[in-house]
Order: sequence, then C-alpha cells, then structure tokens
Amino acid sequence: MHIDLPEKRYYKIGEVAQAFQVNTSLIRFWEKEFDVLKPKKNAKGNRLFTQEDLKNIKLIYNLVKENGFTLEGAKQKLKKNPTAIFHNHEIISRLEAVKAELIKIKNQL
Repeated sequence: MHIDLPEKRYYKIGEVAQAFQVNTSLIRFWEKEFDVLKPKKNAKGNRLFTQEDLKNIKLIYNLVKENGFTLEGAKQKLKKNPTAIFHNHEIISRLEAVKAELIKIKNQL
C-alpha cells in the first residue's frame, strides 16, 4: 500500500485515517493495542503522528488488513523480530513502486 501524504513533521489523525482509507476509530484502537504506536498529543489532546508512527501504522495495516493476521498474531509477529519485518516490508514497498513505474512506462509505449 502506498500512502500519499505530503512530507511534514506531524499528521493529524484525520489525515492518517484518510491516507489509509480507514476510520479514525480504528487508528485509535490500534494505538491502544500496539505498543509501537505512540503519537504525541497537543494541549487539546489531539493526536499528532510522526513519520515513524506512519511506518508503524503501515506495517500494522499490512499485517492485519492485507495479510489477514489477527491482532494477536500481528502483535506476536512484531515482538518476535520487528527489525526483519520492517526491512522486508520496506523491500516489498520499493518493489511495488518499481512495478507501478514499469507498468506506467509500458502503458506509455
């Protein structure tokens, strides 16, 4: 999944939810369920997500929504070897971007 958000320091929960095409309630739920999600909160209590939070949400989204893991299964997978999971996910994301670019080039021919 490729998320399309402008590069900035913090993202509001609505922006994050829209980028992943999920409800804000799901993002809040995942925040409670997964220790890797720790958005900052401003004085009003609004969640502010960093680039690191987006990477973690993307990983959780991939495990739960795209690969069909249960929440418990996704938690276990993240606890076992988080570095390898992040690395593999980054490789897959890059390959998907290359594939999309190649398809775009092919369609232009």
